[in-house]
Amino acid sequence: MARSGVRPGGFDPSHSEPIRTTTLRYLYTARRRPACYPSWVTHSPSTWLLIVTRSMREHALSTSITVLAAALASGLVMAVLAIHSATSRAFGGMELGYDAILGPPGGQSQLVLNTLFHLDASQGNIPWSLYREIAEDPGVERAVPYAVGDNYRGYRIIGTTLEAFEGRSTVAPGTWFDPGKRQAVVGAAVAQETGLVRGGTFSPSHGLTYDERDPRLHAERYAVTGVMAPTGTPDDRVIFIPIEGVYRMGGHELRGTGEAVDSEEFHSQEIPDEYKEVSAVLLRFRRGGVTPGLRLNRDINMLNDRATLAWPIAQVLADLYRKLFWAIEVLRIVAGIVVVVAGAGLLASLYNTMSERRRELAIMRTLGASRGMVFGVVMGEAIVIAGLGSLLGVAVYGAILSRVRDTLLSTTGVVLVPTELGAGLLLVPIGMLAIGAVAGVLPAIKAYTTDTCRTLA
Repeated sequence: MARSGVRPGGFDPSHSEPIRTTTLRYLYTARRRPACYPSWVTHSPSTWLLIVTRSMREHALSTSITVLAAALASGLVMAVLAIHSATSRAFGGMELGYDAILGPPGGQSQLVLNTLFHLDASQGNIPWSLYREIAEDPGVERAVPYAVGDNYRGYRIIGTTLEAFEGRSTVAPGTWFDPGKRQAVVGAAVAQETGLVRGGTFSPSHGLTYDERDPRLHAERYAVTGVMAPTGTPDDRVIFIPIEGVYRMGGHELRGTGEAVDSEEFHSQEIPDEYKEVSAVLLRFRRGGVTPGLRLNRDINMLNDRATLAWPIAQVLADLYRKLFWAIEVLRIVAGIVVVVAGAGLLASLYNTMSERRRELAIMRTLGASRGMVFGVVMGEAIVIAGLGSLLGVAVYGAILSRVRDTLLSTTGVVLVPTELGAGLLLVPIGMLAIGAVAGVLPAIKAYTTDTCRTLA
């Protein structure tokens, strides 16, 4: 005989499993509501959220592992996109403003890496006379000399002329240096990491590498006149001084004539041009008519070996990208695999719990939950897990970039700026939510088709 208050063949909520008592009591109460109660009592967002969160709490271990997998997947994808974007911009889309680079005999790739990305030591120098000869060529609009050899706390110091700053700006109220004084303009990253600002002073260290135990400081002190506005290029990590300052730096030797001459010999007089050398010359050709690049390439690269002309720069950069960054393509493949594995893990986690949750789902149906609500609960759980993974993925993204930033900069000269990922910071989490939704479909269908009578029999 049936107990009082329970229909024959019905379900007594007092016999339900204690682990889900609160949720089931809520549903049971809603089941017994008067007919005039609105439908949202059983299908309201609060009920849905309560069931989803309690289900995740009951399966905390599998949920945590799945969230972690989603976080690693989304963080890795964002990091790969950021690295790919930065390297593509540096080697393919960077606004150079120059068409060619003139430098000492050697490889064109090495010349570009040394001049544009400030990597490794210079291949040598070329005479000042060659620089002037090229600068006065009728097909050359602008020729900017570079002379390297010193550093400040590891940041390269480059001697140049004011032409190097054409089209650039300083952070107010900064100004460019006076070519006749010991003044300097520092890159944005240098200012941020060393504390050098307008009005500050510093002494350069000899050589391109810095050793705190033996800084090998020069006696000369330079005053900072300005900080360059951020460019997102390797120039942000460089200090520019007048090229004459490089020649007159204490301990430097002038070898333009083929013999080493101490710069101190010209302490109180102008240094003759025949003693001067430059490490490289950035060239911009005149627009309109036949480009002088073909002629200069023939005269410099084919008919003599006194110098090297890297031209066109865009082609040299493209070749460098193909040679150096095949690893990025591998990372993209790995990131794709991780995303697939994370999605498969979410699917397996939810699907495997369906068997042990069949009774729970049947009880929910008995207490008034519709098939649609059961379907939505499982789908919601998948989407919430993917959403949590996406949020944690931003932290994973930041951790990865902080680890590889300095390595990428020191080996390739590429500057990583986490905030420049742009749309990727939004699209990757949205994509992860979509993957979560897709992964939740099959478990949700299984929950939707649960046979209440057979399960509770």
